[in-house]
Amino acid sequence: MSTSVMTSSPSPSLPSAAAAARTPFLREVYEPAARRAIGALAGFAVFVLMWQCISLLVPEIPTPGKTWHAAAQLFADPFYDNGPNDKGVGWNVLASLRRVGLGFGLAALVGIPAGFIMGRYAMAGAMASPIVSLLRPVSPLAWLPLGLLLFKAADPAAIWAIFICSIWPMVINTAAGVSRVPQDYLNVARVLNLSEWKVVTRVLLPAVLPYILTGVRLSIGTAWLVIVAAEMLTGGTGIGFWLWDEWNNLKVEHIVVAIFVIGIVGLLLELALLRIARRFAYEE
Repeated sequence: MSTSVMTSSPSPSLPSAAAAARTPFLREVYEPAARRAIGALAGFAVFVLMWQCISLLVPEIPTPGKTWHAAAQLFADPFYDNGPNDKGVGWNVLASLRRVGLGFGLAALVGIPAGFIMGRYAMAGAMASPIVSLLRPVSPLAWLPLGLLLFKAADPAAIWAIFICSIWPMVINTAAGVSRVPQDYLNVARVLNLSEWKVVTRVLLPAVLPYILTGVRLSIGTAWLVIVAAEMLTGGTGIGFWLWDEWNNLKVEHIVVAIFVIGIVGLLLELALLRIARRFAYEE
């Protein structure tokens, strides 16, 4: 009597099925990221090539290689301090960020509550809207002489200019957000007999927060733009003053480095606030 033993080899269907299921997921996740990375590298390569061509046509403009060498020297010791008018690029960036932080913080303390009042009360909005519309288009640098007159010092005048340029986007966006809160929310609050403080903190603030963050993003970008020009005029320590001082010393490669530093810091500020805005975004 013969017995036949049937042996079955492991079926390759399960691993292949798992691999087949992973392949579309990996393609969906990594292919867009790879395309964006390749596009960014290609765009940067074209930019550097154009820069090199322009520097060959205009010898006064430093080449990318010369600028890179100058940046390496500057960032080898970014926090040296040889006196009030000779500090490293790191100290100058921190000084500009300090001014932006103070002016921007004061603007938020004043602008966001003012926007709530304008959006919440029609009479306050009607009274303040013409003033905001009149003053908002004024260049922030036009306020700098008034700041010098009021504060008798360059540093508070620069913070004053930042305050003026930062306040309008927060006022306008906050007021627009409050005015667009659905009336049903306020009706429910009235039925529940909530106090005005609870209406603001429990009803209005969560609904208006995306508008506030949009105003904050616009304000911080404008503030970083203005501080460079303000420091060129007021002097002292700061990335704007450092850029202008390098121009007086005819160090054009340092000017190009300063332009890149200003752009990178502004981009990091924008990305940080964009991340915060996405964190608090919601769908109605």
